[in-house]
Amino acid sequence: MVNGYFNGGNACKGVAESLTVGILDNINMKPVLYSYRRCPYAMRARMALKYAGIDVEHREIELRNKPQSMLLVSPKGTVPVLCLDDAVLDQSLDIMLWAIEQSDPDGWIDVDDAIAQAWIEKNDGRFKVLLDQYKYPNRFPELDPQAVLDGALEWMLLPMERSLQNSQYLLGNKMSWVDIALFPFIRQFSMVDANQFEQLSLPATKRWLTQHLESELFNAVMQKHPVWQD
Repeated sequence: MVNGYFNGGNACKGVAESLTVGILDNINMKPVLYSYRRCPYAMRARMALKYAGIDVEHREIELRNKPQSMLLVSPKGTVPVLCLDDAVLDQSLDIMLWAIEQSDPDGWIDVDDAIAQAWIEKNDGRFKVLLDQYKYPNRFPELDPQAVLDGALEWMLLPMERSLQNSQYLLGNKMSWVDIALFPFIRQFSMVDANQFEQLSLPATKRWLTQHLESELFNAVMQKHPVWQD
């Protein structure tokens, strides 16, 4: 472990030696980011890296044909994966926090850790389950879609609405890393049934969502990249 992260430096160097195009051939090369454009986990990692001004070599993957170079350094096979000279980070929150440790010009990290963790647990835990159930009803024929929607509202969207009615952002009147960590999942939820989402009484949450959707930061990380081939 390096500062709590998996020490993948040797793995990276080994892959570099075994592949025609290595991951990190020397310490002067950019970090390599394996990503998938629409993945909310990858999205929040890309936003944090862009905010911190960290230039990466972007390697866009195909979910059905994942590159061997990525699987060798992160066998779990999910994105994002950030390969540094001395570590492999394959959890989106680890990538976000590493990026902010490098540069945090607007003080995204200056929040109450306990409250931040509570929001992350709500989003990455129960809400992600409800989001998948809402997005893919055919996979869960035993569930009542209205009950799933009601559960998502009660668990996540209404608490967000109450918070955002009191402040511009989730943890106060300044944006934090928590807003960025949650935004891609709320975006995905809003897109499942745009008409239904529009009818929900969530004015503060919709205003917050629109602000992120229209931001330069979000649009900068949503540029399309060709699929990476080893």
